[in-house]
Amino acid sequence: MKEALLYQKLSNKSVQCNLCSHLCKIPLGKSGICRVRKNINGNLYSLIYGKLIAQHCDPVEKKPLYHFYPGTKALSIGTLGCNFHCSFCQNCDISQITDKQIAAFGKSYQPNEIVDLAIQKGCKSIAYTYNEPTIFFEYAYDVARIANQRGLKNIWVSNGYMTEKMLDWMLPWIDAFNIDLKAFQEKTYHQVTGGHLKPVLDSLIKIAKSGKWLEVTTLIIPEINDSPSELNAIAQFIANHLGFDVPWHISRFFPAYKMNEIPPTPLETLLTAYEIGKNSGLNYIYIGNIPNNKHQNTLCPKCHNLLVERSGYHIYSYTLDNGKCPYCQNPIPIITE
Repeated sequence: MKEALLYQKLSNKSVQCNLCSHLCKIPLGKSGICRVRKNINGNLYSLIYGKLIAQHCDPVEKKPLYHFYPGTKALSIGTLGCNFHCSFCQNCDISQITDKQIAAFGKSYQPNEIVDLAIQKGCKSIAYTYNEPTIFFEYAYDVARIANQRGLKNIWVSNGYMTEKMLDWMLPWIDAFNIDLKAFQEKTYHQVTGGHLKPVLDSLIKIAKSGKWLEVTTLIIPEINDSPSELNAIAQFIANHLGFDVPWHISRFFPAYKMNEIPPTPLETLLTAYEIGKNSGLNYIYIGNIPNNKHQNTLCPKCHNLLVERSGYHIYSYTLDNGKCPYCQNPIPIITE
């Protein structure tokens, strides 16, 4: 266990966690919504510091990040638990856990051991992912600072439901973000995740203004968030508040967790979302969870020539010339140095 960094003490030995936007008020002996932060004798503790349930060396494209050191590897790490309870969770075996599982599972790694491992495996970056990294903030914060000092990049793959204070702590150490924007209606957000829409939008705007690299992912679920009007609202928000060059990953849903009766997203819906994004002025839109589709490739938004050809998480051709399209010299926002 490790004492939490962002909380305040209340009366009767209760505490308020200030890490995510749930702002849980936790009575003595109880845990927050994430189940991994517990009030012990009037102090808030992380129960998962350094206890990794998963660590793998992945292509950075799997995060997904298509414009941040393409073709490199990221050491991806995650713990048990999450501050959302999404009905469609793809990693429910590690995120939607019980109190007993917290104590029973996880392999211990000190922060410096994770950085050593990333370097040994030839990774360019460390990605905080698999579950919601905000809930293992103290550990990620310690790892990220060491990684930064040793020349590695840090990637935050998140639902965006952190407080502004937490973002202020992490922004100096995180180089790239992929944030899920799961819907654009408050009712939908609350029903399927247990959270609210506005804190996610606030986080996205703050990250975009910080100058750190940002990509956005939307899992499109039939009859949940797939109406043209909602997809248009998401695309318009990205264009008007985050920037036309922010990549939008539109991802195909497959039945999972509590949504096993919902069919996979039709290809036509994904293509409609793609066109909506283009009509909103977005320069880079990618369709995910469909292998070998041409909408995984990066095209020049000016001359429309192929610049980066992808299949799955692999790059087959890369034709940028010093960050520019070799055909028309249009600058392409892909970070390589």
